Amino acid sequence: MGAARKGLPVPEEPVELRDETRTLLEDSPEEGARLVGEAGFVADLLWDEWDEILEADGMDRERFVEISCGYSGELRLWVVGERPWDHCVAGLAGRVRRRLPARKAIQAEV
Repeated sequence: MGAARKGLPVPEEPVELRDETRTLLEDSPEEGARLVGEAGFVADLLWDEWDEILEADGMDRERFVEISCGYSGELRLWVVGERPWDHCVAGLAGRVRRRLPARKAIQAEV
């Protein structure tokens, strides 16, 4: 079983990033919504933490960002203070784990 299937570590909350993103949402709602929808502001940070684990389990950065974009609604809730960081990241980690490609060794046994 790969490391990501067991769990991904939750990094320390990026409070400054959250505050900057919240300010952008308040001052420029369209630009803020675009930033949150693209999810790169959090995906970049998490990829730096999880890249080795996810790549070992067959997931590349492009797929990770795609999954993160699909989670942007929850990321927005974190930014505006309605979800705690650990809850938000744990939810994204679970989504990522469920979307890991099937292991080649398992496929070969079928």
